[in-house]
Amino acid sequence: MEASKSGKQELQKALKPIHLWAIAVGMVISGQYFGWNYGFEQGGTIGLMVAALFITVFYTAFVFSYSELSTSIPHAGGPSAYARRAMGPFAGFMTGISVLIEFVFAPPAIAVATGAYINFLIPAVHPVYATVAIFVFFILINTIGVKGAALIELVATIIALIGLAIYFVAGSTHVRLDHFFTENALPNGWTGVWMAIPFAIWFYLAVEGGAMAAEEVQNPKKDIPKGFIAGILTLALCTIGTLMITAGLGGGAGQPADNPLPQALASVYGEAHFLPKLVAVIGLAGLIASLHGIIIGYSRQTFALSRAGYLPKFLSRLSKRQIPTWGLLIPGAIGVIAAANATFANQLIILAVFGAAMMYCLSLVSLFILRKKEPDLHRPFKVYYPIVPGIAIVLGVISLFCVIYYSVFNQSLPLFGMNVPLLYVLLFIYVVGSAYYYLVGRHKLLPIEEEFGVLDVLDQTGPEELSSSVKIVKSDTKLGS
Repeated sequence: MEASKSGKQELQKALKPIHLWAIAVGMVISGQYFGWNYGFEQGGTIGLMVAALFITVFYTAFVFSYSELSTSIPHAGGPSAYARRAMGPFAGFMTGISVLIEFVFAPPAIAVATGAYINFLIPAVHPVYATVAIFVFFILINTIGVKGAALIELVATIIALIGLAIYFVAGSTHVRLDHFFTENALPNGWTGVWMAIPFAIWFYLAVEGGAMAAEEVQNPKKDIPKGFIAGILTLALCTIGTLMITAGLGGGAGQPADNPLPQALASVYGEAHFLPKLVAVIGLAGLIASLHGIIIGYSRQTFALSRAGYLPKFLSRLSKRQIPTWGLLIPGAIGVIAAANATFANQLIILAVFGAAMMYCLSLVSLFILRKKEPDLHRPFKVYYPIVPGIAIVLGVISLFCVIYYSVFNQSLPLFGMNVPLLYVLLFIYVVGSAYYYLVGRHKLLPIEEEFGVLDVLDQTGPEELSSSVKIVKSDTKLGS
């Protein structure tokens, strides 16, 4: 990124719908290869299936609603920008913090699973060393620029989808119906459905992250809905196949693993067979796609919050390749430390899911407020209002409650030799963040007409024309602060 002649920092417009689809699906695709299977412990085979159906309906309604927001306000801040415009600066800040919780804790969880897959393939390689090495490597890869990063994401996503297709074909001939109806079908009764909700969310977690590349899309008004809707349909089909095949192979029994797909195939083909190894190798592409994609997401969110004034300004400094270098490295360092100290991904998943569920609810509230507050806002894509966002917000609130009540209250994170309750971890993040906002951040906020008005010009002109247009934007924009 570079500063324009007007002094604004702008992201390069280089992405097309196929790239956005790849980023949206790629951010999520690792959720097909691990993480969701922890829900078998909570809900059993039947409970997790019902939870996954519930979450699929939620995400479908949410993505259609989110497409309206992201096309109306094509901003790298994504949800924080929507919340600021709808509810004011503090709401924007808190939504941004929720996104960072999601996008900072998801990568170490994915990296832990990547280490487990590598260890499955090469037992001599310690999973922790593999975890840290792969995480650091892809942080560095993201310094090459968004177009190159998006190309890597596209290739890795396609490979991961091919891997799922191989898994579906290889596993479908060995599916047994009796595996669905064992003593583990509903180990906690129907309450297990709600207990499994946080892990069902992992099937789709971060699909909304494509919105954080909105400023880098060539034609955001048309391309974002195409990328998002194609992405959610792709993921829904993958979720059905992954869950049904794994449960039908007996993958719902026993202790959950960080590499459930190869283990499920190994249970019927044997660990020495080439198919479990092949799926493990290709599964690495899925994990890499999500790790790589979410790194893109957190760096853009950090950049946007810093550019707006919410976070220290050095986090939005741009390299010659138009990359927010410090916004990439600082959250990445936190993620690497978390990954190196995690014994397994369960608690990291819950933290990421909490941040996501909180952000979903705040984004949907923003949509309703903006419909009332700014009825004339240009909306190239309009969701079927209020039915679809109404369904999304009801299911979203239920999901957030389940994440808090059944997971956050009952889990601890090993830190510095102690088991710290996840509730305390989250409270610490929000309290410290709020203190920073009131003491520092709110005094340095970019005026809202600059934050959003420049984007209106960018949507119709190129960066080279911005300098001559920015004064018009400042005088003509009629946005309240």
